[in-house]
Amino acid sequence: MQQTAPAAQTPASSAKIYLRLLSYLKPLLGMFAVSIVGFMIYASSQPMLAGVLKYFVDGLGAPGTTRYDLPLLGNVELMYGVPMLMVLIIVWRSIGSFLGNYYIARVSLGLIEELRVRLFDSLLRLPNTYFDNNNSGHLISRITYNVTMVTGAATDAVKTIISEGLTVVFLFGYLMWMNWKLTLIMLAILPIIGSMVGIANRKFRKQSKKIQASMGELTHVASETIQGYRVVRSFGGEDYESRRFRAASADNTGKQLRMVKTGATFTPALQLVTFSAMSVVLFLVLFMRGDATAGDLIAYITAAGLLPKPIRQLSEVSGTIQKGLAGAESIFAQLDERPETDAGTIERERVSGRIDIRKLSFRYPGTEQTVLNEIDLTVEPGQMVAIVGRSGSGKSTLANLLPRFYHHHDGQILIDSVDVEQYTLRNLRRHIALVTQQVVLFNDTIAANIAYGDLAGTPRAAIEQAAEAAYAREFIERLPQGLDTLVGENGVLLSGGQRQRLAIARALLKNAPILILDEATSALDTESERHIQAALDEVMKGRTTLVIAHRLSTIEKADIIVVMDQGRIVERGTHAELLAANGHYARLHAVQFKDEPSPDSSV
Repeated sequence: MQQTAPAAQTPASSAKIYLRLLSYLKPLLGMFAVSIVGFMIYASSQPMLAGVLKYFVDGLGAPGTTRYDLPLLGNVELMYGVPMLMVLIIVWRSIGSFLGNYYIARVSLGLIEELRVRLFDSLLRLPNTYFDNNNSGHLISRITYNVTMVTGAATDAVKTIISEGLTVVFLFGYLMWMNWKLTLIMLAILPIIGSMVGIANRKFRKQSKKIQASMGELTHVASETIQGYRVVRSFGGEDYESRRFRAASADNTGKQLRMVKTGATFTPALQLVTFSAMSVVLFLVLFMRGDATAGDLIAYITAAGLLPKPIRQLSEVSGTIQKGLAGAESIFAQLDERPETDAGTIERERVSGRIDIRKLSFRYPGTEQTVLNEIDLTVEPGQMVAIVGRSGSGKSTLANLLPRFYHHHDGQILIDSVDVEQYTLRNLRRHIALVTQQVVLFNDTIAANIAYGDLAGTPRAAIEQAAEAAYAREFIERLPQGLDTLVGENGVLLSGGQRQRLAIARALLKNAPILILDEATSALDTESERHIQAALDEVMKGRTTLVIAHRLSTIEKADIIVVMDQGRIVERGTHAELLAANGHYARLHAVQFKDEPSPDSSV
């Protein structure tokens, strides 16, 4: 069975992406509503300030009149009423500012947390092929940089759209109330502004995608260099890596500058259009003043003069939104990826460990080369089967198909007469313990690395027993905190052999009926391997064990040795039988094991 990639889809529109982004706000609608109310209060204070100027100017023009009917205050002395009205408006404005800014921040941070967690959780469910086709730098950049861009769209942009948008609405409403004819003339400028914003949006979106791709490459280069710093230093790769990083950084900087250039060109152009319209308004105000008082004209001009700032901010926010939409697009693309196929329904408490492989063929998704071809193999419960062959013969691929890290095309893999596809993924992998040459340890204590995942909460005594069985206790006891010692990132504070022994201890603690050792003893010195081999001999009893190894000490004791070449099984038998046959195994033995002592030899 092959897992196919989802069909290519046409890019979603900005509106659809943004609406999907905002759909994550459903649990936060209460706080979102409070923030909108806050911004409405804030925006309503703008025309109020212009209105205060009307009473102030009219009062200056009529010094004999000392009392006015003011909103909220009634008939009061002008010299007391205007300052009091101003203070009330500022208090009203401050309340709105707090409610709007605080609650929109809570909503936005909740949205970002939700997206970040969903994005990370999706990584835990995606199939191996997804990680094969996407480098870790781009995946990390998506969780960090792209989510930050979404933060801008969800926080700053939403705040600006609501607060400044409502400010524009209230100011236009006030202007229409004061002089609707003049205000309608002003509206003629809106189509010009709309077309300019549309052009800028398309450029911002396109440039944002390029910036995110370059940021992913930058993260990828840095991640590779950090992870492989020993190779970099031992082979003198500092200059090469520096050039690689400088090139990626320069590319990212260039794309960022193109984005800035677009914004720097767009904003002055918009200001030119807006203020040109304002100059026309000033002319029309003087031309069409009619019987309006000086206070009316000042209030109108002040309200009209307050319009360019929110309009400019609304136009500038398009760049932030497009960055966020580009980030959201890549996030949703990952969230929409189909997780590992798990159509299985069978769950068993424990299997006996019988493995039947029938006519198994396999090729990696997206390639035409067959890696495994017509494999037939039966492993009885408790048997140890060694799989040997040259590099690229398909040994590790066969081991990866048992726990369904990949789905095979043709044939069957049966465990206890049940196809592996019929087991639920979690249940299937509970029955298999895997130890590979590439040991993965987490930046945690030794105890936490041994008792990892489903094994967390295992009694301390069982952890100590597994460590002792893997010949790890002798070096653990020499560490400052013993089992509670932190191992560093990927076990950097331990030697290769020590890391390998912890991985074996983890597999032993799992106590699974099927054990797969993929070059599990390759990083061990001869003395350590002798002890581990004795422990493995004991732990293999009653367990089905597949051993992929080159070392003679691991192979000779196998019940069956399977020799693979170019994806096929070319020989099978015991060590003595295969040597006597003088075929593939005998040649491998002569080349790879000629200098290695037999486990029965004296050391």
